Amino acid sequence: MLQYLNPNTALEALQSFLLTGGNVLVVIMVVAFFMWALIIERLMFWTTARAGVDRRAQRAWTARTDHKSWYAHAVRERLISEARQELERFNDVIRALVSVTPLLGLLGTVTGMVEVFDVMAVTGSSNARLMAGGISKATIPTMAGLVVSLSGLVFINAFERGAKQAAHELSDKLLIE
Repeated sequence: MLQYLNPNTALEALQSFLLTGGNVLVVIMVVAFFMWALIIERLMFWTTARAGVDRRAQRAWTARTDHKSWYAHAVRERLISEARQELERFNDVIRALVSVTPLLGLLGTVTGMVEVFDVMAVTGSSNARLMAGGISKATIPTMAGLVVSLSGLVFINAFERGAKQAAHELSDKLLIE
């Protein structure tokens, strides 16, 4: 296990894994890196900048002298909407990436099975050793797509639940007197 801490060994293992899974696995890896970059950005936002969004909206609301008119109500709704947009930023993109990775895994399955059928057609037999490469190209991308999707699904659900709760709390803090 410690040998994988060596960067050269880790890089060789990653290259071997990507070659075994085929070209679709490379696409899944790129999508996973992009999705996780957005997840890390959202985690940083929720741990550092989220409180600032609330404070900014509360300052703007308390700076107003009028809290009862129709216009004040519209300003309150605008402040809540702007905060909600900040809280939900990138959620749709992350959700789309979570949704597309199993489909990419399915694409890997199809391309791997095409390779298996191609080997069968060229050789005219069902030699298990010749088909093994195509079968691994069929199963590895499917597994990778599902793993990436499940890992992102946990976070996107937490982000969406947190955004809904934070917007509700902000709505309660900006009371109309």
